[in-house]
Amino acid sequence: MLKGRLGLETARVPHADRHGCIWLRRGALTVESGTLRFATPGSDDLAVGDYGIPFQTVSVIFIEPGTTVSHDALRLLARHGTGLVVTGEDGVRFYASMPFGQDESALAREQVRLWADAAQRVFVARRMYGWRLGELLPSADLNVLRGIEGARVKTLYRNLARQYGVSWAGRRYDRDDPEATDRVNQALNHGSAAVRAAAMIAVAATSTIPQLGFVHEDSANAFCLDIADLYRESVCLPAAFRAVKQFEENRSEPLERHARRCAGRALRDEQVIPAMIDRIKSLFGGSEAGEGNTHASAEGGGGAPVVPPEDPGGGR
Repeated sequence: MLKGRLGLETARVPHADRHGCIWLRRGALTVESGTLRFATPGSDDLAVGDYGIPFQTVSVIFIEPGTTVSHDALRLLARHGTGLVVTGEDGVRFYASMPFGQDESALAREQVRLWADAAQRVFVARRMYGWRLGELLPSADLNVLRGIEGARVKTLYRNLARQYGVSWAGRRYDRDDPEATDRVNQALNHGSAAVRAAAMIAVAATSTIPQLGFVHEDSANAFCLDIADLYRESVCLPAAFRAVKQFEENRSEPLERHARRCAGRALRDEQVIPAMIDRIKSLFGGSEAGEGNTHASAEGGGGAPVVPPEDPGGGR
């Protein structure tokens, strides 16, 4: 039960005792009499109204397109260590995040410890390949694992092409001109960007370190790329082929819009970002981390409900 003002500044709830996250779109996030409020004309997920947000009991607030945030709201969130992440619709883009003021650094410290040990770094990479391949293979050679994974993806490409009745001539990508290719490859590029953004959101939500990857190394978002790859086969590839099929049936909208919409729907319907958060916790959980000490929890991808002003003691 949530009683009284939701914005009291006298207590700071540890993240271990908080809910996961709240997603908000189309509205204004402001502060009124010490309470964080969200006024919205309504969306698919939230009816029109002016809601009180129990920001002390959630770890992260994700805001999607059509949302404005006041300076006072940012101040209140920062004071209580509640994260704010700015995303595209359904999490297909990652734009910004504010410092979380976390009360634990267990996940980040475990990530650094594993990354700094060459043998452990390879084992983590093998574990991530194991998640993708369905088993932890005995080979410690990452090139061998890449080859096995690559062969499986090629088979998946062919199967998806047959399933959707789409022409497929192989994966091609020009980093300098990503649009200079066929439709499926363009859709794959857009889908990959969406899944990569989802991974960036998950990494920000867990306060892990994006630069310290285990499979990828050179990128400033190497760890984000590691996490994104875990969902390439299950999310990115099917969404891309589905987008091309939809584009061929309805060319009134550009292919990019179809691709982003298909990827966004997959991220949303399959609760990919909460799943990514759980994967990161599992990866670095051990005995010290992953026991509720981090900011975001999957918990169905939702977290605590927003509370309408006329019912301060209950949910929506």
